[in-house]
Amino acid sequence: MADVFDKATRTAVMQKVRSKGNKSTELRLIALFRKNNISGWRRNYPVKGHPDFVFLEKKIAIFVDGCFWHGHDCRNTRPKENAEYWAKKRERNILHDKEVTAIFKNRNWTVLRIWECELKTKNLTLLVEKLNALLVGDS
Repeated sequence: MADVFDKATRTAVMQKVRSKGNKSTELRLIALFRKNNISGWRRNYPVKGHPDFVFLEKKIAIFVDGCFWHGHDCRNTRPKENAEYWAKKRERNILHDKEVTAIFKNRNWTVLRIWECELKTKNLTLLVEKLNALLVGDS
């Protein structure tokens, strides 16, 4: 199907789109926290880098990254249309993720990046173990 906008108009429209957080993955992680009695987290904490969750007392920042958007090749899906654009977009996201991780590490925070695919039912046991090791490890 042809785009209803010309290239310049489509670019202008897309530049105005801003993420409001990936609600489904964040809600799945909240449910996992609650089910496993993991407390002390805050969401939407106003700090540069915008982690999805922070544990202030332990100085832990958690990011839930979408596999496609942040370069995890668990599904090996790549769009055939406009492939070069999407490859560059993912590269920029990966670079941004590294920069944000470095900002937090320079503040002596621990950073945990959770892939979207880790929130699938078959992977939850490993994810809970990873979270408990990080959160309970030095209590």
